[in-house]
Amino acid sequence: MKPLQFNPLLGACLGLSLFAGGCESKARGAQSVLATQADSSTLLAAQEEGANSLDIQGVGTNRPAYGISWNVYDRLVTFGSKTRPDGQEMYDYQSIQPELAERWEIDPAGAAITFHLRKDAKFHDGAPVTAHDVKWSFDRAVSIKGFPTFQMKAGSLEKPEQFEVVDDHTFKVKLLRKDKLTLPDLGVPVAAIYNSKLAKQHASAEDPWAAHWLKNNAAGGGAYQVEKFESGVQTILARNDGWRSGPLPKLKRVIVRVVPSAATRRAMLERGDIDMLFDLPPRDFAELTGKPGLNVKGIPVENFMWFIDMNVKKPPFDNIDVRRAIAMVIPYDEIYDNTCFGRGVKLYGGASQTPTTTDWPQPYPFKTGDIAEAKALLAKAGLPDGFETPLYYNLGLATWAEPIALYMQHHLSKIGIRVTLEKIPAANWRGEMGKKSMPFLLNDMGGWLNYPDYFFFWNYHSQNAVFNTMSYQNADMDKAIETARFAETPEVYDAAVKAMIAKAWQDVPRIPLYQTNLDIASKPEVRGYRYWFHRQIDFRQLYKE
Repeated sequence: MKPLQFNPLLGACLGLSLFAGGCESKARGAQSVLATQADSSTLLAAQEEGANSLDIQGVGTNRPAYGISWNVYDRLVTFGSKTRPDGQEMYDYQSIQPELAERWEIDPAGAAITFHLRKDAKFHDGAPVTAHDVKWSFDRAVSIKGFPTFQMKAGSLEKPEQFEVVDDHTFKVKLLRKDKLTLPDLGVPVAAIYNSKLAKQHASAEDPWAAHWLKNNAAGGGAYQVEKFESGVQTILARNDGWRSGPLPKLKRVIVRVVPSAATRRAMLERGDIDMLFDLPPRDFAELTGKPGLNVKGIPVENFMWFIDMNVKKPPFDNIDVRRAIAMVIPYDEIYDNTCFGRGVKLYGGASQTPTTTDWPQPYPFKTGDIAEAKALLAKAGLPDGFETPLYYNLGLATWAEPIALYMQHHLSKIGIRVTLEKIPAANWRGEMGKKSMPFLLNDMGGWLNYPDYFFFWNYHSQNAVFNTMSYQNADMDKAIETARFAETPEVYDAAVKAMIAKAWQDVPRIPLYQTNLDIASKPEVRGYRYWFHRQIDFRQLYKE
């Protein structure tokens, strides 16, 4: 992560440019159908888990749905791009660029941002995009509760009174405080602009935000519109030729099929039945790298980790000695070597017990230790014979989670912890996370905005109801997070970030494993791939030679 530059207007830490499945026979049949549709303007892709909703602001919306929303809806702003030293292209979190908003100004007192909308922007049904649609969309996001409301809050966007329609093409956001994340937060998927007139036609007293209808119907104006959506089966997108918020995509049609079997997805690509895939096991990506006729790209996911969470409100995980015993017996190297296959960064084995930098993520000072010492910690916790516990994981991420779970099950048995594996269907995972009912789980999480305090806000703050599946609450941690978020000098910011990291190490509610790559594989004629923080494909940049 690059050093942050402090901007006194919004309270610091701003970049310089911020203001400018089924059986194999069925799978083969699907492959044949897709292959017959392929041409230079159509992209055929396969993935393990499909979108469970078209509504990014819906309850329980899963990660694949982020990608659909990203391509189907516009936001006021977006991010620029940059080229890494290895030649791969990625978004640039320090460069905020226009999308629906042609330009914007921050008033001299730093009390508001005024956005000027494109006058030629239209929704997919031909209706003009106005500031009234932006107002309704933001009101919805801060009011609908759950993940969307917390996401908006991460940028100090908290209540409808902050949003004002000046005229049809001018929209004002009143700032509650100086917050470096306010403007970047308007460029994440949750800040999508909905066709409010269309959505309101499907609202009711019981469902004022039309959540039921928007789950399976789009009301966007983005570069692509939904031609067909079959949750768990496929999504077909067609180019919106009237899109004006960026360069018109070269791909006219995108077909994304859900193919649960990794072996089948790989075979489809190697046979040339599909153009791209983006969620194979890392071993497959390692084996495909350098293979003739294929192009493999991979970038470590920013602000991201795979981890083990222990719910500190549920016995016996409310006992710190139990958590430390588990952290001591995890076979970190075995898990990394046999699940990551070198396509990632280790987040364990840190040399110091005290953080010396604000780099994030960075290795925690956890490593595989002595079995006898771990047993002694359990005995100290009053559990000399160990205990039984379920270990939960997302079936949609089984490629990674299942082998990790099996290694944990085996090694924890050495200290008397008897683990049963509980597989949660992908469509239900976010809902279960929100309930905070899982005592012991495997998960991954990447913060959309590449700042350590943003990650800690989502994962460690006591008021966060989404990704804090540890149910962790600590006043000192909350204070450090809030200090870092609104720090006005580098010295204050650095001290607060180090305090956050130190507290996470000390209390051990979470055990990080590693930071993985986001890998994709494609035919060589597929060009224009760009890594994005939401870990989904932006089809707008892709083309086929």
